[in-house]
Amino acid sequence: MARPDALQGSLPLLILKLLDRRGPLHGYGLTTFIEETSEALRVEEGSLYPALHRLEEAGQVKAKWVLTENKRRARVYEIKPAGRKHLETEEARWRNVTAAVEQVLRLA
Repeated sequence: MARPDALQGSLPLLILKLLDRRGPLHGYGLTTFIEETSEALRVEEGSLYPALHRLEEAGQVKAKWVLTENKRRARVYEIKPAGRKHLETEEARWRNVTAAVEQVLRLA
């Protein structure tokens, strides 16, 4: 059975998926991609950076400071093997939960 908060907390899943598919990104790059790809999702700094820090503390992403093309410092995040394993598990769980919700909506 899914956890009660199964529909909440999708931001870490999105972060891991983007880092897995697109390679290292900084916070602005993550936010921009999510918001431009989905008209419905908005990512606030107050949600993004705590999520990135939790993923880093959990050993799922690593971060390093780099100098951008504009000569600005940016913290770039990269997925680690533990993050890929967690992504696989969480993505399967998310698909199961959304399929279950879709089934209820269809039959209601």
